[in-house]
Amino acid sequence: MKARTLLSALASLAIAASTAAQAGSLVDISVVDRDTGTTLPQYPQRGQYYVAGTPGHRYAVRIVNRSAQRVLAVLSVDGVNAISGQTANPNQSGYVLGPYESTEVAGWRKDMSEIAAFEFTELSDSYAARTGRPDNVGVIGVAVFRERYVPPPRPIYRDRIADDKLGAARESEGRRAEAPAASTAQAAPRGGAADAAKRAPAPAVEESLGTGHGQRESSYASYTTFERESSRPNEVVSVWYDSWRNLAARGIVPRHPRPVPDEPQAFPAGFVADPPRR
Repeated sequence: MKARTLLSALASLAIAASTAAQAGSLVDISVVDRDTGTTLPQYPQRGQYYVAGTPGHRYAVRIVNRSAQRVLAVLSVDGVNAISGQTANPNQSGYVLGPYESTEVAGWRKDMSEIAAFEFTELSDSYAARTGRPDNVGVIGVAVFRERYVPPPRPIYRDRIADDKLGAARESEGRRAEAPAASTAQAAPRGGAADAAKRAPAPAVEESLGTGHGQRESSYASYTTFERESSRPNEVVSVWYDSWRNLAARGIVPRHPRPVPDEPQAFPAGFVADPPRR
């Protein structure tokens, strides 16, 4: 009896340890059920984090930049790039977030003003499966890149330029006085080096759940420039998902969702209700 009580307590502790966001060193990601407005709890299992989606519900991926610099977040849903629709690769297009900025990506980008909503659906009806790529359905990932730091040009001071020119002129006069023929011989290599520099190239830079291709919605984006610090992502943060029933069968969540206790609300009213009928 004591052993059973201890195991139950440990199970309760594990469930209570669920978190709302998968935290990386650069970004946090979380999944928001857009039909209920709730952030889905994440449940740890063997180093991975899982959320339970509700079939038919729309969702968004919330990305929070935890750093003091811009980052590029390349979003993969079911192994598909959420912007281009290509099979996901870290070196593809992504969303740029400013320092400590957050964004919610709510769908597959169709153009710069429209998306097709992310929605939980059966694997066979997922966008990835319908386009012949079912192998990675059930995972959301973000590859994160830091921005390459370009140091500002060093300031040039006028008095230093004047001094340098004066010193160079005096040194040049001294060399001409000592060896006038040597100056001509040294000029040719300098001209050749300049020509070579000009020719050099410029430096280069039940059924598992899936995500469906939902209805189109307005969502505006704009282009910007971003140079990656490295060709490899600085970190990759992932969250796996499935239905509550399937996750419960794998022992990741309890078999029956616990009812959320009613809490007092500071502002309980919503909109104006109709009056009672007479």
